[in-house]
Amino acid sequence: MTTAPNNLPPGNLPPGGYVHREPSALRKALPWIIGVVVLALLGWLGAALVDSLKDKQKSFSIYYVDRGWVRFLLFLLAASGVLALTSLLGQRIGMARTGRRISYAAVLGDQLTHLFLILVVLIAIYPLFYVLIAAFDPRNSLFAFPDFGNPNIFYKTGLLPDLSQLNLENFAKLFEGVTIPAWQLLLAVIGGAALAAVLISLIVSKVGRDTDALANVRAWGLRVLVAALAVLVIFMGPAQFTGGSNESKFLLSVRNTLLVSGLTGVLAILLSTTAGYAMARLRFPGRFQMLLFFIFIQMFPVFLALVAVFKLLTDLGLGNTFAGLILAYSGGAIAFNTWIFKGYVESLPESLEEAAMVDGATRWQTFTRVVLPLSRGMLVFIFLNQFIGTYAEFILASILMTGVEHWTVGVMLRSFTSGQFSTKWGVFAAAATLGALPIVGLFYGFQNFFVGGAVAGGVKE
Repeated sequence: MTTAPNNLPPGNLPPGGYVHREPSALRKALPWIIGVVVLALLGWLGAALVDSLKDKQKSFSIYYVDRGWVRFLLFLLAASGVLALTSLLGQRIGMARTGRRISYAAVLGDQLTHLFLILVVLIAIYPLFYVLIAAFDPRNSLFAFPDFGNPNIFYKTGLLPDLSQLNLENFAKLFEGVTIPAWQLLLAVIGGAALAAVLISLIVSKVGRDTDALANVRAWGLRVLVAALAVLVIFMGPAQFTGGSNESKFLLSVRNTLLVSGLTGVLAILLSTTAGYAMARLRFPGRFQMLLFFIFIQMFPVFLALVAVFKLLTDLGLGNTFAGLILAYSGGAIAFNTWIFKGYVESLPESLEEAAMVDGATRWQTFTRVVLPLSRGMLVFIFLNQFIGTYAEFILASILMTGVEHWTVGVMLRSFTSGQFSTKWGVFAAAATLGALPIVGLFYGFQNFFVGGAVAGGVKE
């Protein structure tokens, strides 16, 4: 590539067409200016927080450590010193084994980065640990009162609860009065066996070599598991839940949520794939304007359409029905998923479809037999994206669905915290823990589809 001098006139570009220009002094100094401003802002926020706490009355439920921030800084300095020593040893050992020069600053920087990330992870995980402990605490409180008589600083400050008080009482309340027929129990056993087969095949493939037999075991295991779950969700009814309290019907709310989320995911695939393929491959009047309209409606939050959706479903006789809620969710999913699938179809070679049509295939046959088989990963991504989005949705479900038999997980959890003096924090934490298991399983089992689907269509061939 030809490079022109800095004083070359703009009209006399070199043959390569590229002119190199050094960044200005302001552009070089901009990152440092931003860093100084951020540090100053953090310092001001810290000073304001300290000043606001000076005049506050100390709570009886919080253990204050005098000059605790000094002790924490000393801990960080001691940990940094240990890392500095281990980095020096690692650098010397690495240079002796490889015979190449290794930068000590780079090794120390990696170690300090790891220390910072560990602290961030601990801070992020602690609230989850706190909720999990509250799920096993029968005292129905989210406050871990400090044990001032305990010499352990973690128990004295309340960071760790009294483990001797933990039991399964909150979880037992969620299953009171639940009757399970024999055929449902048999389906649950079959689904558990299929899940165990999938997990074992995954472990064996990770330890050894993945074979076609293991892949077939995983494929059939997933099919059996999905079929068993689908039958359980469809045929489980409110008559099986005879408990008198709301928490005894939590499993019913999970069933309702799985039913609504699953059917919404299927409808999202049917609507977004056909619309996305039409936008990508067909040329018709109003195509560009419709795409702009899809982007336009994404700017508005869902609750702006609550009145219109409620009035429309009521007039159609779909109020307080799962069909109405599924249609409301599916309609809101068309725009985003259509854009996703349109971008993916445009990344596929159009010559494959042209070859199929030369052989006599119609446009619909080309779509079903060429495009859809190549889009399996994208279809899974659309389904999971829609499933997870509707699983935790609260606003529409709380407006459209009334009666505990129709509640979803979000509405059921809200009912545990609606009483001013009867908030059931322990049951709420237990229900939140059980309700999160399907989403955790989906994320762990299909994480490759999330990553692949999010970037699919970003590069056009």
